[in-house]
Order: sequence, then structure tokens, then C-alpha cells
Amino acid sequence: MEPLRSIVAATDLSAPSRHAADRAMQLAQGSDAAVHLVHVLGSSALDDLKRWLGAAADALPAPDDEARQRLHEQASELALRHGSAVNEHLVAGHPVDALTRQAEQLQADLLVTGTRGAGFLRGVVIGSTAERLARRSQRPVLMVRQVAHEPYRHVLVPVDFSPWSAAALDTAARVLPHATLLLMHAVELPYEGKLRLAGVDGSVVARYRAQARREAQQRLQQMAERSGVPSQRLRTIVVEGGDPWMLIAQQEQEHDCDLIAIGKHGRHALEDLLLGSTTRMVLSECSADVLVSTSQTA
Repeated sequence: MEPLRSIVAATDLSAPSRHAADRAMQLAQGSDAAVHLVHVLGSSALDDLKRWLGAAADALPAPDDEARQRLHEQASELALRHGSAVNEHLVAGHPVDALTRQAEQLQADLLVTGTRGAGFLRGVVIGSTAERLARRSQRPVLMVRQVAHEPYRHVLVPVDFSPWSAAALDTAARVLPHATLLLMHAVELPYEGKLRLAGVDGSVVARYRAQARREAQQRLQQMAERSGVPSQRLRTIVVEGGDPWMLIAQQEQEHDCDLIAIGKHGRHALEDLLLGSTTRMVLSECSADVLVSTSQTA
């Protein structure tokens, strides 16, 4: 599997974005990938400032000069701390548009971002720049919540057997060639309630559930074999009994996973502009970092 060659780390120069940049550097060290630290200067904010201050704005330091200096300081600190070069990019525009465009121009294998910025709603992920990046990006997006104390060790990969979830496994294996991957499927029994209401014997319902679990385990095993990931690095698990996102959160805690790798959509995706409901809830409710695969495997 081809290693990472180019990683874009988005920064708004806040502390959480520095954690994301540290994680990008850590991932790059395992693959010799180039790291590009990108800060977006919102053009609309600059225009508003000039309009409000009028002639007085001419006496102020140029906002891009200050941002360029702070970006250089962060890049220098990263380079010193990790012992490798960091490329600096200061661009103007809407953050999501500018970052996705920069990732395409740099042919990034991965786009890394924090999930909390410097604004008043620091704890909000859903609806944030990070979530919008995952919706719009054609490149895998790693959303960093935790300080990068050590490399990722245990990665939870929830799958629903859609092309999106198959790609999530491929992405996780490429980005994290040494981590242990826990391949998980949440069995959904959509007709169980109707069967019970119809008076179907409980033993029949139990056989229905057992058959669904066996089929899911077989499909997980087939997916694991097709992935090419060594068997000692890959485990499979089938769970049931709740909403998929709740089961994902439960397995994340039970297996001490430090990363969740998930597809942008599931089997019921409506369009590319939306994230699947399970993916949105994982972003909102789980505590681990989240790697969103933005492609699908045919």
C-alpha cells in the first residue's frame, strides 16, 4: 500500500489547531510525507474591518502581516519539536473553500484539522468548519480532538458494507500502517419488532437474529481478507442492540480506541453535500479523534 506523500494541516493559530498540526507531523514521520501548514485569512473579515475603520485602518498593521508572522512562528515551533521541515501557506478566502482548494493543489493524501477553534462556540463540532470540511473535501479528513501524546494504537472502523465503509478501511490501513484495526458491524434487525407484534414465536426471532449475526461475521471476514491488512493487525466484532452511533461509542470506550475511521456516508446517503446521520453523531458524541474517508470503493 502506497505511503502518505503529502499532508495538509489546517490551523487557525489556536491551541486546538496546534494539537492537530502535531498529529500531522507525527503521521508524517512514519511515512516521510511533506507537511503543509495552511492558515486561511478570511477575506470578508478583512473587508469588514477596513469598512468599519475607514481611513484609520491605514495606520494599523496589515492583518496578513501579523497572520504570516504567527504562522511562521507556529511552523518553526513544529519543525523544532519534531525535527523535520514544515511548509507554510497563508491563503485568503472562505476557510472551507480555501482549505479544500489548497488540499487539491497540493495533492494532499490527508487533510488534518482540529475540531475546536478560537470562537465562542469552541465545543461545537456539528456545523463547524471541521464538519463542513468533511462534507466538501475530496481528500480524507482527520479531525483531531486529543493531544498527540503517542501514535494511534487502536482504531475502530465501523462498517455497514457500503462502498463508503469499505473505503474507510482502506484509508485507515494506509494512514495508519502499524495500528491495530477493529473492524466492527452493528447488526440492525429492522423487522424484529413487527415479527413480535405479529405473534411470531420467540425462537423464530432468535434464529433470525443469529442468522443475521453469522452473515455479518462472514462479510466482515471477507472484507478483512480483501483489505490485505495482516491478520495480526485486524480484529472483527459484531454487535447489536441499539442505534449504530451508540454502539460505536460503546465499542470506542470498551476497546480503548484512540481513533475512529468512518465513511462519509452509509448505505442511505442522499447526496455528497450531506454527511450520513451515523457519521454526524459519531463526530458529535464520541471522544476519540475521527478519520473521515471521503471516497467510496466500487
